[in-house]
Amino acid sequence: MKIERVRALEILDSRGTPTVQAQVWLSDGSSASAQAPSGASTGRHEAVELRDGDPVRHAGKGVLRAVRNVEEILGPAVIGLDAADQAAVDARLIETDGSPNKARLGANALLALSCAAARATANARRIPLWRYLAGSRTPTMPIPMVNIISGGLHAGRNLEFQDFLVRPRGYPDLASALEAVTAVHRATGKLLAMKGCILTGVADEGGWGPRLASNEEAIQVLHEAIAQVGADMDIVLDVASSHFYEEGTYRLEGRELTAEGMADLLAPWLEKYGVRSIEDPLAEDDWAGWQLLTARLGNQVRLVGDDLFVTNLTRLEKGIAECAANAVLVKMNQIGTLTETFGVIDRAREAGFGAVISARSGETEDSFLADLAVASGAGEIKVGSITRSERLAKYNRLLEIEKWEWPATKEG
Repeated sequence: MKIERVRALEILDSRGTPTVQAQVWLSDGSSASAQAPSGASTGRHEAVELRDGDPVRHAGKGVLRAVRNVEEILGPAVIGLDAADQAAVDARLIETDGSPNKARLGANALLALSCAAARATANARRIPLWRYLAGSRTPTMPIPMVNIISGGLHAGRNLEFQDFLVRPRGYPDLASALEAVTAVHRATGKLLAMKGCILTGVADEGGWGPRLASNEEAIQVLHEAIAQVGADMDIVLDVASSHFYEEGTYRLEGRELTAEGMADLLAPWLEKYGVRSIEDPLAEDDWAGWQLLTARLGNQVRLVGDDLFVTNLTRLEKGIAECAANAVLVKMNQIGTLTETFGVIDRAREAGFGAVISARSGETEDSFLADLAVASGAGEIKVGSITRSERLAKYNRLLEIEKWEWPATKEG
C-alpha cells in the first residue's frame, strides 16, 4: 500500500490557536487524517513547531508555512513509499527536514503526516489503530491520570504547580474508574466554592483553576474530595518547576529553595496525602538536582521527566545512565514522529523506567493518543480533565476500545 497523495490544512486547537492537520491517501483508496497538538508549557529542548510569525494573522501563530511544507516538500518526499513501513516513512520525513530539532519544516508538519500515514495503513488493513501500532508489543488498557486542579501556565499562574491530578486505583475497568473521577471532580468544585473561590470557567486542560494560598492547599482540597466521595485514588503532581527556576534557585511561594529544599518540601506529602507520582519536580537542566532527588525519593515515588526528557532518546539515555528520574512523560509532538516516540517508550521499558503517554494543553479532537497509549503497553495516560471535548475524545475512544475491541485482543 503505497502513499499516493498527501494534503494538509490549518485548523484550530483547543485554545483557538492554529495547528496542522494532514491527510494521506494510499494506493488501495484508503485514507486518513491526523492532527498535531501544541503545548503551552514547553521544554527548551523540544522539537520546534513551525509558526508563521506574521503578527497580523493569529498573533503570529499561524501555521500556513507548515501546511505548505506538508503539501510541497514532505508529502512529495514520501509519495511512493510503503505506508506500512512506518520507520522508512519517518526516516524520510526526518531526512527531508534535515535539522536536528525539526525547525526547518516544523515538528507539527512532520507529526501530522507521520500519524496520518499510520492511521491510513490501519484503515487499509481494516483493523483498529491500536492493534496496528502495537506490532510485537503487548497492548495494555492504560490507567488515566486526570487533572482536577490546574495552575502554572495552564491557569494564569494562580498556583506555581501546574497540575494536581488523581490516578484511580483498583477499579475493574476504565468506565468505573472514570465514574469515580467525575465524583472527585464534582466534590472538588464544591469544596473550592465553599472556600470562596470564584469558579467561572476551567483551565486549559479542563481542570478547576482556583486562586489558593499555596500549592499544598490545592493538595489538601484534592485529598479531602477523594475522602469525601470514598474513592480509591492516588494523588499525582505536575510541578513544572522549570517555570519558577532562576539561576540555580527555585523561587516558590516567596521562598528560594535548592534542589534539596525541593526534596524537603515534597517528601512529607508522599505519606501525608498519598502522592505517588511527581512530574518535573526539578528544572529541565538541573541534572545534579535530579540525581539527588532520585537517590532520596526514587524508591518511594515515581519521578517523571517531562521537560527533562522531552521525549528525546538522547536525553532519556542520559537520565538512565545518571539515575536521574525513574519515568518519562511521552508527548509525540516533543519529538515529531511516531517512530521516534516508540523508540523512547521501548527504551524506557527496557531500562525499567515508567512511561506515561501524554496529551498537550493545546489539543484537538483527534483521538490518536488513546490508541497509542493502548498500543504502547505503557499502562498510563494523561490527557487532562474530564471536561472539554478535546479531552473527552481520548477518554471516549478508550471506553470504545475497552467495550468493543479489547476482548478480541485477549484472545489474540
